[in-house]
Amino acid sequence: MTAPKAPAACLIGWPAAHSRSPLIHHYWLRTLGIAGGYVIEAVPPEDLRDFVLRLSLRGFVGANVTIPHKEAVLALSTPDARATAVGAANTLWFAEGELRSTNTDVEGFINNLDASAPGWDAAEEALVLGAGGSSRAVVFGLLERGIGRVHVANRTIARAETLARQFGPNVLPLEWDAIDDVLRRARLLVNTTSLGMHGQPSLDIDVARLPQTAVVADLVYVPLLTPLLAAATACGLKTADGLGMLLHQAVRGFELWFGRRPEVTAELRALIEADLTKS
Repeated sequence: MTAPKAPAACLIGWPAAHSRSPLIHHYWLRTLGIAGGYVIEAVPPEDLRDFVLRLSLRGFVGANVTIPHKEAVLALSTPDARATAVGAANTLWFAEGELRSTNTDVEGFINNLDASAPGWDAAEEALVLGAGGSSRAVVFGLLERGIGRVHVANRTIARAETLARQFGPNVLPLEWDAIDDVLRRARLLVNTTSLGMHGQPSLDIDVARLPQTAVVADLVYVPLLTPLLAAATACGLKTADGLGMLLHQAVRGFELWFGRRPEVTAELRALIEADLTKS
């Protein structure tokens, strides 16, 4: 009798070779003693539909989805409320024979804040920089957590206005030049742009204007310590980095595919930090 094949998940992207997801999931499979696998599948846009619709036939119990496929997979699956609201999915799994999708960037962001800066949600106002896909996940999470006013600043104000229309009156579009006016009231500042990323210009924000009780979060994780987080730390502010969000967003997908809820540990973080440092 042939032994059943161990469950496997994959990352669907184009390109996708740079991802640290295999390191994360293989660590959990090893430490939890689960027979399973996780591989990268580089899938060009023209092949996405066929690949996703044949996901199970290819031997996969689910998948992560990254750029540029996060929006396209919504039409190829049954999205939950989060994926629908954010307009993008990053996790696929099967339930009752149906391919479903969600967006774990939301809980990755929120759970990382909880771990890094407990009590952050006492903030009445938050300032989010950027109005792209990551911003939508952040804004959804903040509203779900009960933050009363979320200001969204973007260099193209029309994109921030679109996001405000999507999420309602508690989301306020903000001209980039008006950021300083909100900084002094914001108890949470979140960078969802690529500014500060390796090879990109720094984010020119005066974090000293923030209240001393403010928390600063940056979704960028290369470098680990962005100029924004370095400035916030120098001002004595609590911070939450992009690597923490990367690790926390992976938790639910693993649980859906392999049936065990893993933990984000210091050992796992050190493993990914070491890999980032050598690249």
